[in-house]
Amino acid sequence: MSSVSRKMISAILLCAAGFAAALITGRVTGAADAKPKLLKSGVVTWNTAALHEADWGQMRTYFRGQTPGTKDVLTAVALVEPGKALHRSHRHSHEEYLIIAAGSGTWSLAGKEFPAQRGDILYVEPWVYHGLTNTAEEPLIFIVVRYNPKGVDIPPKPDDRPNEL
Repeated sequence: MSSVSRKMISAILLCAAGFAAALITGRVTGAADAKPKLLKSGVVTWNTAALHEADWGQMRTYFRGQTPGTKDVLTAVALVEPGKALHRSHRHSHEEYLIIAAGSGTWSLAGKEFPAQRGDILYVEPWVYHGLTNTAEEPLIFIVVRYNPKGVDIPPKPDDRPNEL
């Protein structure tokens, strides 16, 4: 990949990070906390977001914890390399939004596949199988906002199928 492409991807990721920060503000809460603390208003920068690198690409986690109205919050930006996926089609109890900031690929939703492109936003209800694969020649960048709402019963797992296909 050329240095121009890398600079462009870095700029897009910075913009995406700002967007994710605007959705849910606060600071990261440690998993070891005995009593979860509410996220506080603030900004997590690109350089301070937790970086996870894997064979599929990289993910930067910005916010984790809970807010007055949500729990199990995760906001992150992922860069998925061509031909890769973060994980296979999966499901969980969380509500989730996936926002494609750059690139293209293939969505998987409730057993169906269809094209995914920059500007798409996917909403997923609890326990619905979903996934995103980069089927293009360039990196795919997406933002994830995932949470469980407080004061609302989380739907029970509907069946005994595995959570990842």
